[in-house]
Amino acid sequence: MSLIPKKGTVYVVDDDEAVRDSLQWLLEGKDYRVRCFESAESFLSRYDAREVACLIVDIRMGGMTGLELQSRLIEIHSPLPIVFITGHGDVPMAVDTMKKGAMDFIQKPFKEDQLVSLVERMLDQAKDSFAEHQSQASRGALMARLTLRESQVLERIVAGRLNKQIADDLGISIKTVEAHRANIMEKLNANTVADLLKIALGQTAAKT
Repeated sequence: MSLIPKKGTVYVVDDDEAVRDSLQWLLEGKDYRVRCFESAESFLSRYDAREVACLIVDIRMGGMTGLELQSRLIEIHSPLPIVFITGHGDVPMAVDTMKKGAMDFIQKPFKEDQLVSLVERMLDQAKDSFAEHQSQASRGALMARLTLRESQVLERIVAGRLNKQIADDLGISIKTVEAHRANIMEKLNANTVADLLKIALGQTAAKT
């Protein structure tokens, strides 16, 4: 048996040690890797965006709250699925977190089977979200290799402009446009115009 659980990583952020211990015991017993943090700040300092994972976080904590942590993760475009732990009086607040993208919330005291079911759903979503996140990051790295002029040419290729039209738009020769096209194809690792469009359009192309 592998020493590293294969089901995925669950981050637990709660300033209540008893809650952290309880969740760790429950989820490790289900073969999840669990990483606990007593504050949102300590979690952010060690969070690895490259890891396929999900987050269980208390809505009320000393220092940065769960709501503030969610906002911070939104700012950095994290694909991390989130479930909030709430007290009875926090339900209206928890509903607001779902409007901002949280997957769900659970009330204290929570049922073990409900929590495990949520974790399974979150990690299923995480696999898809992280794959898409990585794809977008790879696309961004490729696009960053283009010069300003190459980006201008690519924008017009995507718009369906012909080489002569692109040359007229940019005040350059057709041969220069052709040279830029060749450089763009090479830098973006595109073998065909269709490949080029998929890379340039990113997620939009994948959906069409």
